[in-house]
Amino acid sequence: MKAAVLVFPGSNCDRDMAVALTRAGADVTMVWHKDTGLPRGLDLVAIPGGFSFGDYLRCGAIAARSPIMRAVVDFARSGGHVLGVCNGFQVLIEAGLLPGALMRNAGLKFVCRTVELEVATADSAFTRLWTRGARLSLPIAHHDGNYIADAATLARLEGEDRIALRYLGNPNGSVADIAGVLSRNRRVLGMMPHPERAVEAAHGGTDGAALFGGLALAAETMVQQA
Repeated sequence: MKAAVLVFPGSNCDRDMAVALTRAGADVTMVWHKDTGLPRGLDLVAIPGGFSFGDYLRCGAIAARSPIMRAVVDFARSGGHVLGVCNGFQVLIEAGLLPGALMRNAGLKFVCRTVELEVATADSAFTRLWTRGARLSLPIAHHDGNYIADAATLARLEGEDRIALRYLGNPNGSVADIAGVLSRNRRVLGMMPHPERAVEAAHGGTDGAALFGGLALAAETMVQQA
């Protein structure tokens, strides 16, 4: 698997993401936000957590207009896999690659703790190594993770099986307990919890490792089919 991890001013989970991908067998390239093109032959672009551009305006709004994002949008629309975690999820929404919006947490406080999640679908490269209904423990760390969508969008997400993860014990007020959503082609995932912080037992758990393993397996399958 060949992966690129984007880096914005204010990113603070870019190295964590690169380490998690490397542990899954990926060849990882760090890509600066002012670059205008992605490396050739990529299987995945990962947009990490952090506070890109200090979270001014709206979280992710400035990063979504960085030069590299034009290439990311083209990559996604051509069928490439894209993962956005926390601030990366916010960037994907601001870039128009995922529906809905991420608002201030319902409690109006920054939330930083490990939460319980349920896998809502196993039908994606990101979730294929879990089973539907499986329960996970992953850390969260966000102030604007309250996912909202209008009734029509929510019905479409439900009907198309595009809700990837749900909270068990909603920490931020997200509608329908949504913690992560997929694009229509199921190749773009945005999620607030941090799987890259849960790939080593020494750090408190390994429940996030299966996500990266699933992406590696998807890349290997595509090579075998080529």
